[in-house]
Amino acid sequence: MVQLLNAAILFIGLFYQTAALYPTTSDVIDLTENNFEKLVTKGDEIWIVEFYAPWCGHCQQFVPEFSKAATALKGVIKVGGVNADEHKNLAGRFGVRGFPTVKIFGANKNKPEDYNGARTAQGLADAAMSTLKNRINEKLGVKQSSGGRKGNTEDVIELTDANFDKLVLNSDDMWLVEFFAPWCGHCKNLAPHWAHAATELKGKVKVGALDATVHQSKASEYGVQGYPTIKFFPPGKKDRSSAEDYQGGRTGSDIVNFALDKLSENVPAPEIEQILNEKTLKDACDKPLCVISVLPHILDCQSDCRSSYINILKEMGEKYKKKMWGWVWSEAGTQPELETALEIGGFGYPAMAVLNAKKMKYSLLRGSFSSDGINEFLRDLSYGRGNTAPLKGAALPKISDCEPWDGKDGVPPQDDDIDLSDVDLDDLKTEL
Repeated sequence: MVQLLNAAILFIGLFYQTAALYPTTSDVIDLTENNFEKLVTKGDEIWIVEFYAPWCGHCQQFVPEFSKAATALKGVIKVGGVNADEHKNLAGRFGVRGFPTVKIFGANKNKPEDYNGARTAQGLADAAMSTLKNRINEKLGVKQSSGGRKGNTEDVIELTDANFDKLVLNSDDMWLVEFFAPWCGHCKNLAPHWAHAATELKGKVKVGALDATVHQSKASEYGVQGYPTIKFFPPGKKDRSSAEDYQGGRTGSDIVNFALDKLSENVPAPEIEQILNEKTLKDACDKPLCVISVLPHILDCQSDCRSSYINILKEMGEKYKKKMWGWVWSEAGTQPELETALEIGGFGYPAMAVLNAKKMKYSLLRGSFSSDGINEFLRDLSYGRGNTAPLKGAALPKISDCEPWDGKDGVPPQDDDIDLSDVDLDDLKTEL
């Protein structure tokens, strides 16, 4: 019996050393030293290739997701698998040192890109489509820079041992922090993508970087052992234990999508602030867009009427909260320079304009000031549609300080009673 058991174990061991993880019926194409050159390196198609070992537990667990990605990408991106136990030279050629290793063969087939994203079908598909998009843009002559848009390195916040706790832990903002080493090649490759993410996420998520070779205290505190290491810090109250390892892709779009997904999990509805001073408007417009409403004067639209308009704004703020826009309102006639700059007054009240303070351009609501009318207006803007005009003066207008609305009805001004007992009516008639 013992001999039979040993024989069975030996057979299973030999089987896993030689068998492929993916059957011939799978959409994952079996790649070998005989067909790899022809299919992958000399072919025109983009390939996602997994180098695996049949005995590797992680590889076995990865089979369902990798197979799912192969099926989803069929006809668009090629997906293949290499049994690195059988084809050691092929694995060595591409620097495979652990299993599973996934590489994307795109622009340069001899220097494939390492896939460091999530081991899910969605993560693989996203990375593949990003590579395909880049190839299409190259053929169209569209210059690519960190995911298709230029990033500004000045948007990446420099973190140090001295300012880390104050800026990151003691803030309510969401943070993505890169721990890097200046000599690290992967860090250099990440740099333009990191800048791109910082620019795209400005006003929504803080993106920082810490030189771990200089600021070793914080790097040690967060267990940094390799470069680059990326940590995610959620919004709200946090401490050192709040940090999470970032396991997503390394392109600008990967980082942005990860941050926005995290942000959407617990984004609160925006406050609908009354414009009381210059700071109110500046803070609201220090975001991607600010939605500015001018409501009727309280004597023309009493508390119930005004509250109904503010409730509409709250409803829309909740609907578009993931956009991280600023939302403010003013009473008609209180901020004349603002109304003039946005050309609001001539259309009556209530009125609405959406301002991009970075570009100093705005769009006016031409439809009804209702849930449906505002939703259609904002939806078009979020898709890049709608007419825009340059803000007059190309700067935020002067804002007058005013008192906040007390939530009550307006009271018409009362004329002072005039005592006519001492007035000589004949003299008054003569003067008139």
